[in-house]
Amino acid sequence: MKLAVTTHPPSVRKFLLAAFCLPFAFSQVLSSTVLSTENQLISEIPNARRPIECPADVETLIALLLRDLPSYANRVTQRARRRSRSVEVYSYVILAGRPEFEPLTLGPGEYTQAAPDSNSEDLRQVFLTTLERQYVGNKPVLLQQYHWLFLTKTDSGWLLAMMFSQTGLYPDERPPTAPRESSQGVIGQAIQIWLRDCRAGVIRPGNW
Repeated sequence: MKLAVTTHPPSVRKFLLAAFCLPFAFSQVLSSTVLSTENQLISEIPNARRPIECPADVETLIALLLRDLPSYANRVTQRARRRSRSVEVYSYVILAGRPEFEPLTLGPGEYTQAAPDSNSEDLRQVFLTTLERQYVGNKPVLLQQYHWLFLTKTDSGWLLAMMFSQTGLYPDERPPTAPRESSQGVIGQAIQIWLRDCRAGVIRPGNW
């Protein structure tokens, strides 16, 4: 049976908005010292291939991210398993779905079109969906995760400023869990690692 990751239904987007009133102020995520160190490490690799320029437009960036996200997320999971073998339940990402770029407002109340500065060229909202398999008592369970990303653009490239996620059973149509801050979860870590690699020019090129 072919599995397809669905996009975010309007109810999920409204639920995200109703659960959080986000401040429109983001702290610096990555210092310029760290960013310059990334470039220095690449330049010091013997016979390193020429870095590939990371896409500046967010739509192209996310298309490449979705292609690589399952493998990056599963590597994060494998590293976590090696560090903590006492935890028996892990999820494996199967698919990453098509993104949505229409922003939500950052204030309370019913959904309305976002103000221009809440989705500017330097700060973009992106919605992603991932399909994951988890084994509970040797029985596979499919989970669908809804992710709300806030990406900020710097001189060195895109960074993940903030992220929220919800979890639901697939294909169960019951409402998903309440949103949680997830920038340090498996998907959040995978996105940050991928963006770092993209800034360093070491991801596989696409049609760009």
